[in-house]
Amino acid sequence: MTEKNQTTGTPDGGRRPRVAVLFGGRSSEHAVSCVTAAGVMGAIDKDKYEVVPIGIAKTGQWVIPSADLGQWSLSSAELPEVAPSGKTVTLAEVGGTHQLVVTEPNAVPQELGSVDVVFPLLHGPWGEDGTIQGLLELSDTRYVGAGVLASAVGMDKHFMKVVFEAAGLKVGPYVAVTDREWCNDAEAVRKRVDRLGYPVFVKPARAGSSMGISKVDSLDGLDAAIAEARRHDLKLVIEAGITGREIECAVLEGRGTDAPRTSMPGEIAVTSGGHEFYDFAAKYVEDGAAALSCPADMPEEAIARVRELAAAAFDAVGAEGLSRVDFFYTPDGELIINEINTMPGFTPKSMYPQMWAASGLPYPELIDELIHLALNRKTGLR
Repeated sequence: MTEKNQTTGTPDGGRRPRVAVLFGGRSSEHAVSCVTAAGVMGAIDKDKYEVVPIGIAKTGQWVIPSADLGQWSLSSAELPEVAPSGKTVTLAEVGGTHQLVVTEPNAVPQELGSVDVVFPLLHGPWGEDGTIQGLLELSDTRYVGAGVLASAVGMDKHFMKVVFEAAGLKVGPYVAVTDREWCNDAEAVRKRVDRLGYPVFVKPARAGSSMGISKVDSLDGLDAAIAEARRHDLKLVIEAGITGREIECAVLEGRGTDAPRTSMPGEIAVTSGGHEFYDFAAKYVEDGAAALSCPADMPEEAIARVRELAAAAFDAVGAEGLSRVDFFYTPDGELIINEINTMPGFTPKSMYPQMWAASGLPYPELIDELIHLALNRKTGLR
């Protein structure tokens, strides 16, 4: 059995660190997770790391997926999906190391070897929200990205805003709507939303990739938008429309006790397809529907302020590893924080790696840095 350095997850003896890439999952962002994993597995340095893909089916079963990266591409015709299997993969502690074990009915469990670090490329609930992070924490398994609390806060658009406001960051007007409130007094909810003024954006509180989001221009469209959002989450956030440019900034954890690192800010422009906002199709399906300008065309002092606020948002939720922070930049120069995403889209054409590439850190090197940070992270309370 190969020994490991006790202060880091780096194995002793010169062997390559073993990286388990988790993707798929139970959320509505299953397909996006598959595409993200294909991008990472295609770019990771195989001479430096041994990569073990692990798919999570929509049922929650962990399986050994196809190694054909082309199977995980995204198109408008068919969304990729991890299929259930007769063989189930578990991550278990065996003899003091974290081992991948395959089990199937009426067969002896098969050990696939130890894992040094997990790269959880999961989006949405049951993956990005602290649940998988809690599972890994219980076994002292090192992993890429934010911890339990930061992941949970970053997933919930309501509590995210509460934390931002407590940290002195400016958020736009919004109302949070629970299942009980909507079922018991829908008219009271409509009145609260009406006070925001139209247009509004109706969003599931705990979903990403623009899943279930609708722009509503009048009261007539509100109930249908709420019904659509509730298909993804029974808790909603309804935000007042803000006149301003959409500016994003990528954040990367600093090494050791260093401050978080920030990319140059980028700006998204939806350029074709008749999209009213940066929706799922514009993000992932339609080539050329959106374009990123990085650095964004802003005054130098505004760029500096975006980067400062992005790092402050990263620290406010206690993030680790990576995050993308989104802002509105109003005509009078005000910056209003929209949200933080603790596991942003990570395909080669996703905005997070594109912003880092434009800032001098190419995609393969970014992946390497994230794994380095995870391998050198302490386990337990930190």
